[in-house]
Amino acid sequence: MTDRLDIPRELIDWRTKGLWWTGAPVTLEEFADRRFHLFTGPFTWPLMVLRSSALDRNIAALAAFSERHGLPLAPHGKTSMAPALIQRQLDAGAWGVTAATANQVLDYRRFGVSRIILANELLHSRVLRWVADELDRAPDFDFLFYADSAEGVTAAAGALAGRPTGRPLRVLVERGVPGGRTGCRNRGDLLAVARAVVAAPGLDLAGVAGYEGPLGDDADAVRSFLRDLSGDAAALAAEHGLERPVLTVGGSAWFDLVAEEIGGREDVLPILRSGAYVAHDDGLYRRTTPYRRLPEGPGSLVGALELWAQVVSAPERGRAVAALGRREANYDQGLPIPRVLRRADGTSARASGVEVTALNDHHAYLRVPPELGVRPGDLVSFGISHPCTAFDRWRVIPVVDDRDTVVDVVATYF
Repeated sequence: MTDRLDIPRELIDWRTKGLWWTGAPVTLEEFADRRFHLFTGPFTWPLMVLRSSALDRNIAALAAFSERHGLPLAPHGKTSMAPALIQRQLDAGAWGVTAATANQVLDYRRFGVSRIILANELLHSRVLRWVADELDRAPDFDFLFYADSAEGVTAAAGALAGRPTGRPLRVLVERGVPGGRTGCRNRGDLLAVARAVVAAPGLDLAGVAGYEGPLGDDADAVRSFLRDLSGDAAALAAEHGLERPVLTVGGSAWFDLVAEEIGGREDVLPILRSGAYVAHDDGLYRRTTPYRRLPEGPGSLVGALELWAQVVSAPERGRAVAALGRREANYDQGLPIPRVLRRADGTSARASGVEVTALNDHHAYLRVPPELGVRPGDLVSFGISHPCTAFDRWRVIPVVDDRDTVVDVVATYF
């Protein structure tokens, strides 16, 4: 069990999207304690909720996978930016938490996260000085960040100029792929950056990092990239005497290959950074999850996010319009996926054949089989595609059990 995070005390009031709250403000805990029902409580549509049983299932699945394969997990917190969910991941055994931006690092520290990987280059002197001060202030704070250039190393060393002796900043040299985003493109360049880190005062060479996502669905290319990273780690260890360099890699589509290639290794500290698993989805990751290839099967992860919206018009045969749009639903990796139709009389049916064809700011155009008889007032539960761009549209998200009773409420910090 990890130390408890210092989760901020947020309030529910008239500003809370998806809730019809006309009374005095209440804390999230007070709201959850009232055990409102999703369909009779003080909610209005559209509304995003999290399904508690799905969260539990997903977090347990990756925790077990990580432990079984000797692959410490530092999940990417950018998926939810919700300290209550990060706490669940840490309680399940996560090694640390991964951030994508400097602001996320600051958020995590305010939550109380003690071990952070910034999976990005860091060249901002003010932030680097703050990190150094935080290392000196908090002996339990462990922080790693990326460099892929001489400029990055110079920025980090320059930010520490004049600093009294203190714990060094730990640097991971990043390996990238041709045509991809950040990262050195070959071992020669990576070793040159590593030498610059070793020569710079106040910096410590910790290991190597990479991200296989730009390689798409090419399994052979992913495996080759992972082996390149392993070779990079071995080269750093040989040249600089690193006993067990960090080797961190892994999005949410190939953690099975990551486990095969580096899981359980004793010559490196292998760290997996997958994060989308916490909520999974009904689109992108349902199609690409490694559990399609693993013996546990694709049902190991399930979509935990649900967007409930009301049908407000059925103006033509075979068409309906729901009050759900781009302000409420992400659409960067596909439109929302209709899952359940709840009639005005409370009965439910699968939304078979219902399809979202377009979104406006606050409207979703639905193609519906005429035989379903969809009418204004009906509710539709939508799944999403790509959880990493879904959470940031909702500041407060109720968590419901399988009886549709609110058992918790989480706040997000984007």
